[in-house]
Amino acid sequence: MPEPTDTTAELIAPPPGIPNPLLLIAELTYRCPLHCPYCSNPTDIGAGKYQDELPAEDWQRVFREAADLGVLQLALTGGEPMARKEIVELVTTSTENGLYSTLVTSAMPFPKRRVEALHAAGLDHVQISFQHSDPALADEIGGTIAFDRKVKAAALAKELDFPLTVNVVLHRRNIDAIGSIIQMAERLGARRLELANTQYHGWATVNRDALMPTRAQLERGEEIVMAEREQLGPKLEILWVLPDYYEEVPKPCMGGWAHDAVLVQPNGDVLPCQAAASIPGLKLENVRDKSLAEIWFESESFNAFRGTEWMQEPCRTCPINRQHEDFGGCRCQALALTGDAAATDPVCQFSPHHDVIVRARREADEPEPEQPLPFVYRDLIKS
Repeated sequence: MPEPTDTTAELIAPPPGIPNPLLLIAELTYRCPLHCPYCSNPTDIGAGKYQDELPAEDWQRVFREAADLGVLQLALTGGEPMARKEIVELVTTSTENGLYSTLVTSAMPFPKRRVEALHAAGLDHVQISFQHSDPALADEIGGTIAFDRKVKAAALAKELDFPLTVNVVLHRRNIDAIGSIIQMAERLGARRLELANTQYHGWATVNRDALMPTRAQLERGEEIVMAEREQLGPKLEILWVLPDYYEEVPKPCMGGWAHDAVLVQPNGDVLPCQAAASIPGLKLENVRDKSLAEIWFESESFNAFRGTEWMQEPCRTCPINRQHEDFGGCRCQALALTGDAAATDPVCQFSPHHDVIVRARREADEPEPEQPLPFVYRDLIKS
């Protein structure tokens, strides 16, 4: 197989109309102590495909190539990125190449000496996930005892003066606690709170019926968010992301297919988004074989749904001229709900398949069963 080099990116002239990526999502490993039922990791992570993890030197080369491509931001994620023993060396390489680095962590583990080493290596930002503001419910959702350790990790991040983001994935079982979640983020000293309603990919697809909130829950939640934003002002930035299923027009998934972001999986496969590997027939390239620039500009997978030329109707002649804004929505969601990755995202009110979204909303609004539906927990071994 050809040996990628650090200079390849410089030798490829960007084709007209293809932007350079701004964000590299580095999924360093799928190992994780949590078992969140909405995890975006693939549901086949236990099949062995991702256990041949990229060695540190390959990740370092990828970071250098990303910087050459114009990438500005690096998300170190997983799974749990702290499970990689070389994390400090990887952050050092990121810093040396001018990338703004964010550690997206469960904070398990988050040992002080190692976190101090990350600070010294130039890590720019820490994002810690929480599952709920109530310790017992948080541990139940995450599938392990973790809440108290997360609180201590947040305190350590603040002690070291890291900008801190608290991320809470919202769903039917925690959305009614938005007020207390905001108070928790304020107590922890977070600069930013991401209230990201579940998007239905990976394990969330398996658990959709147990996770999907009602419209009334979303409306109450949004009212609380608006009131808290006004009260807190710049003290705490609160990001509120609606679930696709309650929109009438789709979001531009990842800023558009192969438009803003590039994702590298633990085994080195390169994707335009977290779920792209679910699309049958999509040939994925690997950074062990080709440079990031070759893959970004020239690969079949990154050009499959780039731009608008591939679009079917009604996207191609969109009645409200949004095709250059939302790029047809999410390809993986279109596949999951229609069987065709090139179809208009059913979230769109003009999609001939929009009824599947309407039906899902209606089912979510049905009376709550006496016992909540059980979660199918993310499991690295049994998946």
